[in-house]
Amino acid sequence: MIDLKKDVHVFSTPEQVGRAAGMAIESRIVKLQEYREKIRIVFAAAPSQDTMLEYLSKSTQIQWHKIVAFNMDEYLGLPQKAPQLFAEYLEKHLFSKVQVKEKNTINPMDSVDKELERYANLIDKESIDIVCLGIGENGHIAFNDPPVADFNDAKTIKVVELDDECRVQQVNDGCFATVDDVPKKALTLTIPTLLSGDYLFCVVLGVNKSNAVRDTLQEPISTSCPATILRTHENCSYYFDEEAYSCVENVQIDVLNK
Repeated sequence: MIDLKKDVHVFSTPEQVGRAAGMAIESRIVKLQEYREKIRIVFAAAPSQDTMLEYLSKSTQIQWHKIVAFNMDEYLGLPQKAPQLFAEYLEKHLFSKVQVKEKNTINPMDSVDKELERYANLIDKESIDIVCLGIGENGHIAFNDPPVADFNDAKTIKVVELDDECRVQQVNDGCFATVDDVPKKALTLTIPTLLSGDYLFCVVLGVNKSNAVRDTLQEPISTSCPATILRTHENCSYYFDEEAYSCVENVQIDVLNK
């Protein structure tokens, strides 16, 4: 069960959220690198992650040569090197700034079947230590939108069709000019794959996410809001700004750094 006082952290500004989440992730990495030669981390790629990734990229405590990095989802149908590709986002915000041990990103340019097999083999090779994720306006985690979310998915990664609300979010985030520009299909790690991470750090910003945050924390666990399943994970911590947290009802926690 989620412990609001322990697991949920609310801050006044996105910058404070990103710094707090970054510090928590950094602290976990530092503990792991004391006895591990390899730390496997799955990263989300979205504007909500900007400040957190900036903090991590400037860390002097993280031994990046021990980090094996993955991204969690990717569009199908965009041209190579398109700025909206999540691999390009992570290259800009993290990989170009640090020297990781391994950089593993989903390649949407290859045969889909071959890429599903290749990436599943990479993910399944060893356990995942950390997952850095967000929550979509429709409650998705990665691209597991409500129509395709499966809490018992047997696959590691799969092809999905993005629902309308998900595609609208990409415009709201400023990633695309119109909904018609947003691809209709993507590859995504499945929910069991994400939940297999030992430690989950969930960063969510903005009033557009407020209903999804409320549902994530308070509604019954259901694929109608896929992020509700995060409440079953024993090591998932949440980092929200006040706007994202504004619709949570009948629960009071202190807003930090107000």
